[in-house]
Amino acid sequence: MTRQKATNTTPAHKKKASIKKRGPVQDKENDFLIVGMGASAGGLEAFKEFFEAMPSTSGMAFVLVQHLDPTHKSLMVQLLKNHTKMEVTQVRDNTRVLPNHVYIIPPNKDMAIFQGVLHLMEPMAPRGFRKPIDFFLRSLAEDQTDRAIGIILSGTGREGTLSLKDIKGKGGLSIVQDPETAKYDGMPRSAIEAGVEDFILPVKKMPEVLLKYAKNRKFEPEGIPIQVQTPNQLLEKVFILLRNETGCNFADYKSSTVVRRIEKRMALNQIEKLEDYIKYLQKNQEEIQKLFKELLIGVTSFFRDKEIFDSLKEKVVKKIIANKNDGDTIRLWVPGCSTGEEAYSLAILFDEVIKNQSKALKVQIFASDLDENAIYTARQGVYPETIAVDIEPERLSHYFQGDKHTYRIKKGIRDQIVFAEHNIIKDPPFSKLDMISCRNLLIYLNVEAQKKVFAIFHYALNPEGILLLGNSESLGDYARFFEVLDRKHKIFKFKDAQRADMPDIGHLFQEPIPIKTVNIPAQKREWQSSLANITSKVLLANYAPACAIINYKGDALYFSGNTGKYLQPSPGEARLNIIDMAREGLKSDLSALISNSRKIKKMEIRKNVLVKTNGTLQTIDITIRPLTQLDSNMEYWMVTFEDVETPTEKPKVKVEKKPEDITEIQALEQELAATKEYLRSTIEQLEVSNEELKSSNEELQSSNEELQSTNEEMETSKEELQSVNEEIVTVNTELQGKIDELARAYDDMNNLLASTEIGTIFLDSDLKIKRFTPAMSKIINLINSDVGRPIDHLSSNLIYNGITEDAQTVLNKLTPYKKTVKSSDGLWYQMQIMPYRTSENVIAGVVITFVDITQEKKLGEQLLDIKKEYEHILEMTKTVVYTQNDQLIYTSMANIHSDFQFRNIIGKKDGDLFSKEDAKKLDNIKRKVLDTGKPQRATLELKISGEARYYDLMVRPIGEDQKITGVACSSIDITDLVAAEKELKTLKDYKNGR
Repeated sequence: MTRQKATNTTPAHKKKASIKKRGPVQDKENDFLIVGMGASAGGLEAFKEFFEAMPSTSGMAFVLVQHLDPTHKSLMVQLLKNHTKMEVTQVRDNTRVLPNHVYIIPPNKDMAIFQGVLHLMEPMAPRGFRKPIDFFLRSLAEDQTDRAIGIILSGTGREGTLSLKDIKGKGGLSIVQDPETAKYDGMPRSAIEAGVEDFILPVKKMPEVLLKYAKNRKFEPEGIPIQVQTPNQLLEKVFILLRNETGCNFADYKSSTVVRRIEKRMALNQIEKLEDYIKYLQKNQEEIQKLFKELLIGVTSFFRDKEIFDSLKEKVVKKIIANKNDGDTIRLWVPGCSTGEEAYSLAILFDEVIKNQSKALKVQIFASDLDENAIYTARQGVYPETIAVDIEPERLSHYFQGDKHTYRIKKGIRDQIVFAEHNIIKDPPFSKLDMISCRNLLIYLNVEAQKKVFAIFHYALNPEGILLLGNSESLGDYARFFEVLDRKHKIFKFKDAQRADMPDIGHLFQEPIPIKTVNIPAQKREWQSSLANITSKVLLANYAPACAIINYKGDALYFSGNTGKYLQPSPGEARLNIIDMAREGLKSDLSALISNSRKIKKMEIRKNVLVKTNGTLQTIDITIRPLTQLDSNMEYWMVTFEDVETPTEKPKVKVEKKPEDITEIQALEQELAATKEYLRSTIEQLEVSNEELKSSNEELQSSNEELQSTNEEMETSKEELQSVNEEIVTVNTELQGKIDELARAYDDMNNLLASTEIGTIFLDSDLKIKRFTPAMSKIINLINSDVGRPIDHLSSNLIYNGITEDAQTVLNKLTPYKKTVKSSDGLWYQMQIMPYRTSENVIAGVVITFVDITQEKKLGEQLLDIKKEYEHILEMTKTVVYTQNDQLIYTSMANIHSDFQFRNIIGKKDGDLFSKEDAKKLDNIKRKVLDTGKPQRATLELKISGEARYYDLMVRPIGEDQKITGVACSSIDITDLVAAEKELKTLKDYKNGR
């Protein structure tokens, strides 16, 4: 991961010296960059920070997409207006994007852009599964191509990764927030791990980079080629540097594509002249690698264009499987596979069909690409969770293993695919294939490279093999070598063709010729050992007439003998049509002869044809015969030219002619010569007209087919629109019902909060007031206009100043907090501070409630006073009060004896505290109460700490539902009373003289 910083740029008014542009004047209204910004959790802070640093006259437009609560009105417009001078608006349907404007997606809507206009759509995915950022940024990439800029800011999950890949693939700019500065780093880290970023920057530095990029990035109208000055000296130098570093020759790429990619890298590095960029490449090897990756356009997804895969399943996959025998292997090739989604999609498609039939078939898929990083990703088979947008849930669960934020392709599918680095033009192809899927690769190659690729595909396919191309690709001149299966979806079938008509690809299979430095005797050639071959060649050269082999179009495929006397190349573009090459006097006869032979399929001869050769007239015989023995599926003819000797004339008797006869004959001869010349000229013009008409007819047929295809697409689109319209009506009805329910719930909540008289206040994460109930006005001096103000700015009636610190502590620790507080009017409140959690489980502030507990506080104080008086009485009377259950286990005790202060009385029995004799005394009395249910009173002598003490014990039963569950005992220490009685008795006895 590299972080890049923009350098200083030259003044904007200077023009690039190395790049010239031509074509119509560009529409200035659309000549600006559109920045799509995606964020999730923590995005509001990032947006504020970005627009505080972005000037209001940047010349760019900004479209903000954030995960919003669909049931609540968004406050983004009001919040951002305080941080930028640009016009901030919430998007309405059919809003045209203008520079120096900020557009915000409304809640509960999906948004896309088409021809610079923002369109809103009802979301089809259920809440929690929507991907509004990917949905918009993907449409931005398709609509604005290299004018698109995608920025991913703070957020959880992995959304935005796939859409940034699309923007980068279309030549746009992708920027990711530095995860270290993001409040939530899930989305930025996902994009960085996928390698789809051009810059990794803190939010504050993004505006600076965007401004410098906009100054250096220039655009051409779509379809207007960019003319680079001295391409052989500049562009080819770039190609040389790329080839030396990577081994790939990008001269086969379309120059317009290459130049746009180079222009983007120049803008990113703040370089204006191509000459300076070449010097920069020479000094910076890392930049060569970055340019190489920029040129390797890897835009793909799972089951891209679902209709194509449906057509493949019905028209291709089922037929391939039906033609295979049990145990056979199905072989496929996916050139330009990028990160492997296309290859895995085909593997899944074949696996689904194979499992629905009885044959045991194997599938082997070769997936190749130039980009080693893309191949590495494909081999891993791990993709972000956002692929769920492109894959049906059933397929996702069956063929992928879900992780926390990723999906991994299962082993059974992974083992079917072999990923390899491969150059489709340079390296030998795979062979004996049942299908080739090459979608949207050929559009980046020039015509010559496409010819080579079609020859390679034709060689690699089996006789019944299938070729799948992209929507924007066509076979062109090679349509005759493939049969159309589905014109709309560009599915073609192998068609046998003459190899001579295809470009030579033999160099792909040749081993390098070793250079030998020693003299090795040359091997004898075959013809030296074959006198038969020599004899045949001599006879053909000296005695056989000149001939030419032609195909059904009249194109010459082979010449034998001296055909130059009769045929010569026509001026202009090189053509091998035998009629075009025929010398003067031969065209009309040769054309008529070929036409007749085609009709009757037999040999035709035309004798005594005069041909003008090197200024003289030569009489020849022309013979044309069909060659059915060569190929029964193709039509070939042999045309032979044989000279005829001029017969010697016998001397004739001179007949005197009259002067008037000579004059008339000469006039007739001149008229005949002129007629012949006029006829010859007319025939030539007719032939030219026929060729033009033929070409026009082919164009009209092609246009007619395209119109038919367009009509079918329109019919399909009409049906889709009707279906979508019905879905939208249904969704609108459901949404209206939800709105009514929310309105009723809102009223119920307001009435509930008002009736409970519980003071409640809602604070956001900055401890600013969001909402409060009427009861709060008695506690804190609040009015409606206080919404949005910090809580510490307001005065309260509480004798308590720590509410702000306690609320901040709850926000930090997410732990509830309770405290009893008192107001200045003598009222007591139970205060509770709780974290405020949204439906997405995001902490968005705190909720503080105040419950009036004044009466409970007073009762508690009264009970406390009574308890103290009760305990005082017990202490003065030396009374111990306790309870025991039906097992005579102590359950409570008041005014415990001083000798038992440090013992744990609860849960024990009398036997644990007293001697056996004393415990037995106590047990007998208490058991009697449990058995009879009648109170018992007794005076007992108990030994405590070795000292005998007397107690007045009163035992009463405790009952519940007429069932005795224990006893309640009161024990009064009467030791002093007993001692006094004894002393009194002693005194009485003494007085009585005892």
